[in-house]
Amino acid sequence: MYYVYVLQLSNNNVYIGYTNDLKKRLQYHQSGKSKFTRPYRPVKLVYYEAYLSKNDATKREYDLKTGQQREILKQKINNSIQN
Repeated sequence: MYYVYVLQLSNNNVYIGYTNDLKKRLQYHQSGKSKFTRPYRPVKLVYYEAYLSKNDATKREYDLKTGQQREILKQKINNSIQN
């Protein structure tokens, strides 16, 4: 199983990524091992989607990081993100 996930960072921005082990990846971000999220800890998981195919997950991650899909996602999870 592959997961596309959204983290809320301490500066209220979001980080979008994908992984095949969501629990391990969250620990990775929380422990400061990711150079992208380290300065913005603590991070909070606010959304994820599961896929059987790695290709589907990476395509969805790319779609969410670019263009209109990012804004649609933000509207969808608006109540989960603390402002």
